[in-house]
Amino acid sequence: MSVLTQSIQSYFGLPDEHLDQIASLFKPTSLKKGDYFLKTGRYCDQLSFIQTGLLRIFVTTPDKEVTQWISSQGYFVTDLASLIFDTPARWTIQALTDTELYTISKADYRRIGTLVPQWHELEKLFIAKCFIMLEDRIFSHLSMSAEERYHFFFEQNPALFNQVPLQYIASMLGMTPETFSRVRKKNLL
Repeated sequence: MSVLTQSIQSYFGLPDEHLDQIASLFKPTSLKKGDYFLKTGRYCDQLSFIQTGLLRIFVTTPDKEVTQWISSQGYFVTDLASLIFDTPARWTIQALTDTELYTISKADYRRIGTLVPQWHELEKLFIAKCFIMLEDRIFSHLSMSAEERYHFFFEQNPALFNQVPLQYIASMLGMTPETFSRVRKKNLL
């Protein structure tokens, strides 16, 4: 079983007989470091699984860039609102490293419902899991101190601290670079 089919299985809980059929709809694509998967204001017409590499999801405001997430190997990436509701993308998604993806087009993604009878129920559960992750992230931002958020994120993602510019992690954790640096320095002592 490939990493893609294992991830489809774990994210969606599909029966084995449908895994290869759905995985075959994903086509290998790649991005070079600095390339864009999507830019704010454009329409997203794809969903990708990250085989290798790192993608940064962010938006530029008048006074700063805000990093929403750093997606890494084993995650799916898209602008969900744009993909599902045909709205202009809110997020820019850019490769931080050379990245290998498996990508499904919006048209093929919509075809899955005809291939897998229970797809709409599985998709609803997947989106509910995504919503719960978002709720957990909001809860941590509201209930944890900067230092607690730093520790929690570091425990879950230690490798990112050596792979990603630290100002992106600071932004994702809702900290200024100065606060992040102070918390990091305190934890290195």
